[in-house]
Amino acid sequence: MSEQNLKNPALYVNRELGQIEFNRRVLAESMNRTHPLLERAKYLAIYASNMDEFFMVRVSGLKQQVWHGVSNVPPDGLTPREQLSAINRVCVRLVEDQAQYWRNIEEELISEGIQIRNYSALKSNRQNKLRRYFTDEIFPALTPLAFDPSHPFPHISNLSLNLAVVVNDPDLQVRHFARVKVPATLPRLVPLRRFDPDDIHQSSGQKFVWIEQVIKANLDMLFPGMEIVDAYPFRVTRNNDMEIQEEEADDLLLTLEESLRQRHFGQVVRLEIEESMPDHIRAMLMRNFEISQSDVYSIDGPLALNALWELLKLERPDLKDTPHRANRSPLIVNSGKDIFTVLREQDILVHRPYESFGDVIAFLNAAANDPDVVAIKMTLYRVGRNPAVVSALMHAREKGKQVAVLVEIKARFDEESNITWARALEKAGVHVIYGLIGLKTHAKITMVVRREGTRLRRYMHLSTGNYNATTAKVYEDIDLLTSREDLGEDATDIFNYLTGYSRQRAYQKFLVAPITLRPQLLTLIEQEATHEKNGRIVIKCNSLVDDKMIRALYRASQAGVQVDLIVRGICGLRPGIKGVSDNIRVVSVVGRFLEHSRIFYFQNMDAPILYAGSADLMSRNLDRRVEIVFPIESPEIQTRILQDILEPALRDTQQAHEMQSNGQYRPPTVMTDSDVTPFSSQQWMLENAIKPVPLL
Repeated sequence: MSEQNLKNPALYVNRELGQIEFNRRVLAESMNRTHPLLERAKYLAIYASNMDEFFMVRVSGLKQQVWHGVSNVPPDGLTPREQLSAINRVCVRLVEDQAQYWRNIEEELISEGIQIRNYSALKSNRQNKLRRYFTDEIFPALTPLAFDPSHPFPHISNLSLNLAVVVNDPDLQVRHFARVKVPATLPRLVPLRRFDPDDIHQSSGQKFVWIEQVIKANLDMLFPGMEIVDAYPFRVTRNNDMEIQEEEADDLLLTLEESLRQRHFGQVVRLEIEESMPDHIRAMLMRNFEISQSDVYSIDGPLALNALWELLKLERPDLKDTPHRANRSPLIVNSGKDIFTVLREQDILVHRPYESFGDVIAFLNAAANDPDVVAIKMTLYRVGRNPAVVSALMHAREKGKQVAVLVEIKARFDEESNITWARALEKAGVHVIYGLIGLKTHAKITMVVRREGTRLRRYMHLSTGNYNATTAKVYEDIDLLTSREDLGEDATDIFNYLTGYSRQRAYQKFLVAPITLRPQLLTLIEQEATHEKNGRIVIKCNSLVDDKMIRALYRASQAGVQVDLIVRGICGLRPGIKGVSDNIRVVSVVGRFLEHSRIFYFQNMDAPILYAGSADLMSRNLDRRVEIVFPIESPEIQTRILQDILEPALRDTQQAHEMQSNGQYRPPTVMTDSDVTPFSSQQWMLENAIKPVPLL
């Protein structure tokens, strides 16, 4: 096909619909019986959180395009209005699926002694005890807000759970509306065991009731003298995507903090209601939120199922995944040498969470304590709470090292945390840089400069994942620890670019966005198609939506290259189209751990080329972020990545959903074919992870 024909919108999957398809795969895992029961409930919670973010960011973005009359269309050809209409059609069905899946899991929980009871079905003595709980612990936190000619419609905060309360004044025979916010600081699932001493000894069972039902049943205390007609749960999602005019900001930090405060007042983009809500209450909410019927989602069941995370706190190991304790690399722990000596001899690969993020922390702590280390430079995108990384950097500064850190304060939904840690680092004397105007710094890199004799040697940590010890336990990523001179020179150039004034346009080994990454990846794809014997490309990433990359992969397929794509999330490419993508296979592995590493493998006539890094194949990563994709040139590590990471994912029958040419996904074959041998790539990696070694 000609290049023009490869731009046919029919060859592309819409990004937003692709994101929903990923969320559908997460939702489907709640019905995958290869997972323990409470883990299946967890997938419902993850799905609910994912959809919250989807509406806050992606749907709100489309609505803004409509409001501002933007007519640009993506490669798939759908206008913003058409995308919103398609999203609504799909999400209405997903709301129904989610409610049904929850009912199925709820029934199975009952058989395991875990019940979520309806308040109305409880015996009177239990209700009396819950009323005392309401009086002591819930009632003081409630603030009823009236809505009538003398009271404006109350502000409803983003993602808060609320009750739309209708009361009747018996003297005036007039009905009033009020809003009661469910306190987010209290458990959504109220354990009944604490109110019934007899249940304390029943260790086999656990009973709960939804907090909104407790509040609803005791509204007479909030509205004394009034008749409670009824109360209906509802929840709003607001536009939460910030737009910052960086070029016009005198102080980016202060500008960002002000934007964070404005997040609570964004335009409403979704209203979730309980199915029983009367039409006139629904209409009143729609009118005050200035939304249309297509923004309303009626749910036959509880709202905000991300609250199901609370069930994971139950002491029921029989209903959860077997705990995994990642072990340290024996190359570091058992060598009898300091980490710098080890890295002068060989590169070290860490595959987390199967292997411990502790190796990375050990590298930083060693740098902080080593008297020969003179400088540490690092990029921080997401670090989470109580980060060991930040502690190591502060300690290094206390030890007199020069420490420079680029903190990306524009990392979505981590802005407040990053601002807090940036200020703490500055207070400790660390040189803090807040990123580049117009670009997010998404690269994950640390450089340690150490004096050795008469020279300075550089040691690097390069990664596909964040410096976040919490997510390192559940996100799949790879880390490379190395002292290679050529990578050190590139690392120096990168930090000079980030912290000073530099127009560096060439790097020895790194592929760097937004400068060299796109053209060099395209060259590698095109080069594979020119070899005399048919080649092979394997790419593992989170998202593939860039149209130029997709067309390059289509051309490689047409040239006979076997293209295997392991794309966890959005894939805008359609595999299996005759004459276009016959040689392309796409799988999405959804399992216990979040697949997060980005790996690019090219067979290259049996002289493999392999890169890993922070970048997905999206325009934002290739053109509007600072990304680093670094080479893996050790034959041993190359073989390990191919055989122990990429190939198992492609063999997976238990967690791998396979994409069809229509953009939908076939579920894992063990869910549809009883004759298929179950194989989980993640379970295989757990079983083949490095064995325990003594910890330092």
